[in-house]
Amino acid sequence: MKTGKIFENTEIAFALKNDAQLQRAYLLFKMIANAPLVRIGTALANFALKANLPVEGIIRSTVFDHFCGGVNEDDCLPVIESMYTKGVSSVLDYSVEGKANEAEFDSAMEKVLKIIDFAKEKESMPIAVFKPTGFGRFYLYETLSAGKTLTPQEQEEWYRVEARFDKVCKIAKEKDVIVLIDAEESWMQDAADALVTKMMQRYNTEKPIVYNTLQMYRHDRLVFLKKEEALAKANNYFLGYKVVRGAYMEKENERAEKHGYPTPICESKQATDDNFNEAVKYMLDNIERMSLFVGTHNELSSYLVMEQIKDMNLESNDPRVWLGQLYGMSDHISFNLAHHGYNVAKYIPFGPVKDVMPYLIRRAEENTSVAGQTGRELALLQQERKRRKAKA
Repeated sequence: MKTGKIFENTEIAFALKNDAQLQRAYLLFKMIANAPLVRIGTALANFALKANLPVEGIIRSTVFDHFCGGVNEDDCLPVIESMYTKGVSSVLDYSVEGKANEAEFDSAMEKVLKIIDFAKEKESMPIAVFKPTGFGRFYLYETLSAGKTLTPQEQEEWYRVEARFDKVCKIAKEKDVIVLIDAEESWMQDAADALVTKMMQRYNTEKPIVYNTLQMYRHDRLVFLKKEEALAKANNYFLGYKVVRGAYMEKENERAEKHGYPTPICESKQATDDNFNEAVKYMLDNIERMSLFVGTHNELSSYLVMEQIKDMNLESNDPRVWLGQLYGMSDHISFNLAHHGYNVAKYIPFGPVKDVMPYLIRRAEENTSVAGQTGRELALLQQERKRRKAKA
């Protein structure tokens, strides 16, 4: 296998898209490539939804259907089953954000438990996921991360957050379903990390079930990983990590400047890439005690994973190694990796159109700001359109 060429195969990448879907994707990324248009479009969409104008249908048939699986779990099933025919698994991600009361946190937990039940029954869904702030107020994580003491009432609230984590992780272990816990902003992450480590100690006793997330645009995460490894060895449990580059860079840099502390973000894109690749290599070198989910839209990082798997004489579908991308992006990576026998999962966001808007706006902004991302998507879509035209 020539690893340097597999991501060029657009026939495999877009096999599930008919001509109309291919055209929609092309037009969508063409729009996203225009930064002022993205800013205006997101502002108008937010205004229209808040004013209860009848725009949900337009959003649903364009950006929502491209980046999301549906409004609920059942709605996502056709997408899940269709992708699995090509060997690509799914991670259902309830992408509703900004909730802040106990009833909503309990509801989010129940949603994750339902997804774990789904995953237990469906081979196409081996993994569940949740965000720490889906289960408790950001303020609590932030207060604890700053080393401050919670009030007695807040402490009771925190116990309920812990109980939600514990219930999900316990049931995930009972049903043998991997559960990924996302990372968020650095100033709340210490408390989340401590809680996830507690869950790992409790439930990763035979193999990794609970996975934390490492955002490798933070320059301190490799040191953190090595400390966690020492702790796991000393206490005889396994580690699981999703490794990503990160999603809050502008917010992180702005807050660091505002509050006058050094930014936790690497000094350059190259430093982030090096940090990311080093973490992945370190985990693969220690695969007997660790499992990893490599979340990347970067072709070079994907090739490096493939090469190291080959160099270590591991099977391409070794259950301890997964690669993942977001639904609606980088199909050339996902479907070509799966075609060559690697474990691949797409994150499939779902939820009511109005509630998922913050997620959709982030995706649009991310594609606008990441150098080369949208251009690469457009070039591959155009390449496939030409291939089909020539074949017709």
